[in-house]
Amino acid sequence: MTMHQAGFDQEFAGKTVVLTGGTQGAGKAIYDRLKTAGADILTAGRSSKPDDLEHGPYIQADLTDPADVKRFGEAALSHFGHVDILIHVVGGSTAPSGGFAVIDDDIWMQELNLNLLSAVRLDRIILPAMIRNGQGVVLHTSSIQRQLPLHDATTAYAAAKAALTTYSKSLSKEVGPKGIRVNSIAPGWIYTDAAKAMVSRIAKGGNMTEDAARQSILDALGGISLGRPAVPDEIAELVAFLVSQRASAIHGAEYTIDCGTIPTV
Repeated sequence: MTMHQAGFDQEFAGKTVVLTGGTQGAGKAIYDRLKTAGADILTAGRSSKPDDLEHGPYIQADLTDPADVKRFGEAALSHFGHVDILIHVVGGSTAPSGGFAVIDDDIWMQELNLNLLSAVRLDRIILPAMIRNGQGVVLHTSSIQRQLPLHDATTAYAAAKAALTTYSKSLSKEVGPKGIRVNSIAPGWIYTDAAKAMVSRIAKGGNMTEDAARQSILDALGGISLGRPAVPDEIAELVAFLVSQRASAIHGAEYTIDCGTIPTV
């Protein structure tokens, strides 16, 4: 039985949502899931509005830039008047491989701006309005790499996500008494279009099949208990639950969704 068949097909009707990273990957799946359930969503991206995005408000913005974060946040408040749900998905890493020695200050700041400070800055703009209304939901997207960093290429990314998880927990303690629920999720490998392209590159570069290339990634992660990565729709379903009234008692928590990649408690 799908969630829609279970009677939650319009559970976000009348809800206003601000979503970062909603143009591709898991973010796009979240956008589609909430939009189908009746939400009014504003999202942002570095490029012009994608053709496959549902009709709705959109801001072209680079959320690593504090000025663009401010412009996006103020546009959201101006457009909606109030925000019910704020979901941070934007993130990633462009750091080169080579370990700690090749991560200079510029790379560190790029990773921190994208994976930590974009959320911190947007929260500062949106949360005061939520507090005035006495209600709201904030969801941050961390990563299992906060527990399982890959030292060759993602040390800065992992550190930024660890900081985001800690920030999220601290924020929950501060704003929970004011009616705002704050949680985070920690995805593992998600099989997005970008992940598929990476598999193809590895297969081509290593003169191997795509199945072998996928297995090489699984091996690098130490194995995944379910034998596969999560898909974007699975991430979207977890997010839809956590930002809904069905999760009204869940606060200050982080949910791992990694198909069993983390092998310990």
